[in-house]
Amino acid sequence: MRVLSLALGLATSLWLPLNSAVAEGASLDLTTRLALFQSAFPEAILGHAANVLVMRDGTEITIDDGQVKSHAEALKGADIEDMLSQIYPLGRCYTGAPPAKNFDPGRIRNDAFFKSLYGADARAVSADMEPVGWFNTSVAFSRRHGAAAALARVARDLSSPTQDEAKFLNTLGGTFNWRVISGTKRLSAHSFGVAIDVNPKHSTYWRWSGGTPGNVPSYQNKVPHSIVEAFERHGFIWGGKWYHYDTMHFEYRPDLIAIGRQAEALGCVD
Repeated sequence: MRVLSLALGLATSLWLPLNSAVAEGASLDLTTRLALFQSAFPEAILGHAANVLVMRDGTEITIDDGQVKSHAEALKGADIEDMLSQIYPLGRCYTGAPPAKNFDPGRIRNDAFFKSLYGADARAVSADMEPVGWFNTSVAFSRRHGAAAALARVARDLSSPTQDEAKFLNTLGGTFNWRVISGTKRLSAHSFGVAIDVNPKHSTYWRWSGGTPGNVPSYQNKVPHSIVEAFERHGFIWGGKWYHYDTMHFEYRPDLIAIGRQAEALGCVD
């Protein structure tokens, strides 16, 4: 409770106002990223004191463990700083070029944070699933922190798809599924009910192309950018912007979208 009490007293002064970085021309340093991070989950994050992120459920998570990590090490043991270290490119900051080696914004996740947000196990996550209408069916998605409502808005935006868009949207690869990521011991974002895969038949994935961690031979994508933009408008990131690409994958990450928008407003800083 000592950390919780300290956080209650310091949270207001420690969090940077959302728009001040643009007004002052500040860079996207960790303090700014943390402010935007909190703004995306105001009901879940109490604040931070010293080097600890304090969640409203009492969970305490180290912000920066001080370790210099390789990309593989960050994936296996991410702190909050690692999770926010790569800026998801949006708008004019996205060129469409193949991502640089190991550029995977959003793929580095801290499990303790996601468990605090959405549930510590499959049963807890399941309790907050709700059906979201998706074309000729419905899918299960977490109602927590606006995820299901955001997916419903995506569905409305894409409700009159072109023929090219429809083949990705009418058949899905799935949403909620408590599981680890293939080839790892890390939980998938699907475990928390905040990810959706569009039609795998028309999508591409780095392992399918013969890639290995840190060595993906070629970037491939078939998903129309209009679909990507519809998801991003409502707080989702796309796995097609990763070096270890997963073009069917969309994941509710309003925190990374907020940071990406700020980066664009500042002239695509990193």
